[in-house]
Formats: sequence, C-alpha cells, structure tokens
Amino acid sequence: MKKNTFNEIIKPILVLGCICLAVTALLAYVNLVTAPIIKAADEKAAAEARAEVLSEAEGFELIDVKLPDEVTEAYKAENGAGYVFKLSVKGYGGDIVMMCGIRSDGSIEKCKTLSHNETSGIGSRVVSNDSGYSDKYVGKTAEDYEEVDGVSGATISSKAYKKAISAAFDAYNTVKEAE
Repeated sequence: MKKNTFNEIIKPILVLGCICLAVTALLAYVNLVTAPIIKAADEKAAAEARAEVLSEAEGFELIDVKLPDEVTEAYKAENGAGYVFKLSVKGYGGDIVMMCGIRSDGSIEKCKTLSHNETSGIGSRVVSNDSGYSDKYVGKTAEDYEEVDGVSGATISSKAYKKAISAAFDAYNTVKEAE
C-alpha cells in the first residue's frame, strides 16, 4: 500500500497554516479597533485618579525631569496644590502600579492603587483601595512615613508599597529643587 504524502502530511500542514493566518489576521484587526478605545479609557482613569489623589488641583501639567526608576509619570498641579506621581514597583505577585498625591507642603493627601497582581486575601490587603492600608500614609511626610507598619503576612507587598512611597518623596524633592 502506497502512502499519499500530500494528503497525509502536506495538506494538514497547509490547512493548519491557513487557520493560523486567519486567526492572526482577526486578532490583529480586533487589536487595531480596540487599541484606541482602551488607550482613551486608560487615560480617563488616570486623569480621574490624579484628581482623586490631589483633590485641590485644578488641572495637571506633565513634568519632564529625571526621576527615580519607580516613578513612571510626574504631574504638577496647575494651581500649585502639589504633585502627583505614578509609580510602579515590584511586589510579591508582580508590578504594583499606583498614584500618590503629595501636597505642596510635602504631606501625602492620598494614594491609590491602579493595578496589581498580589495574592488575593493576603497581599491584596496592602494594595486594595478598600483595605485602609493606604489611609495610614495620609498626612505623612518624608520624615515620618516609615513609621507605618506593614501588614502581617504580606511583608513583600508592604515593603514594595513603602518603596513606592519613598520613591514618590524622592521625586517630590527632585521636582521641588528643579523649580
């Protein structure tokens, strides 16, 4: 019995190759359509977060200075109310992305987590906006923020959060000196 090489080997490869090309083209099209929508939604969420962590600000101006590696964006309130820093630090489960608003007097008004991959139930007690942990930093300055105790059982997440706060204060000092 003679084997038909084309039907048994080549044809399945061609069919699978065509299916892969069609699926890839479809995914590329969906990405092309949804990318601007996702970008606009992310920008809107970031603007709302900036307004939330520095409530007295009447608009924000992006600052372009050399800042610590953990600081991905820095904004100055147009009315001089303070600064907002977008931060990204490595936690237990991945990156913790957050915003920190520092008033012009150097005290924290509020911190808000934008995204994280921390362990549900333990590490999330540190980064969850509803847990109350971030509230412990409200009113703290560069001199006393380290007094905030970490969450028991979530040492890595707590240290990462505190590292982000430290980077925010370093960035605050840098932008104040640059003025």
